[in-house]
Amino acid sequence: QVQLVESGGGLVQAGGSLRLSCAASGRAFSRYDMAWFRQAPGKEREFVAAINWSGGTTDYADSVKGRFTISRDNTKNMVYLQMNSLQPEDTALYICAADPWALAPDWGQGTEVTVSS
Repeated sequence: QVQLVESGGGLVQAGGSLRLSCAASGRAFSRYDMAWFRQAPGKEREFVAAINWSGGTTDYADSVKGRFTISRDNTKNMVYLQMNSLQPEDTALYICAADPWALAPDWGQGTEVTVSS
């Protein structure tokens, strides 16, 4: 099991940027694919971005492609989400996940992102 703690959320104006961080505990971190999801009020959780265990492969939702970048540092047990050109529709709770495609992924508590127009 991996414990995950997200940080870096906040309030930003449209067009601005934020960098989210996800700190993972556990020696097996480098074995796991990692991902970011988000959940807006009243909506279902949706996939945002994923990165494989080595960092060599990434995938993005169409809605964030070209604006968001996922990365990881296996020496620090960290995953990042750089978010640029933020829009009000990006407002959500952003949640980090370990082994996201497993039957029971490990989830963090999330960090709030609010984008004002």
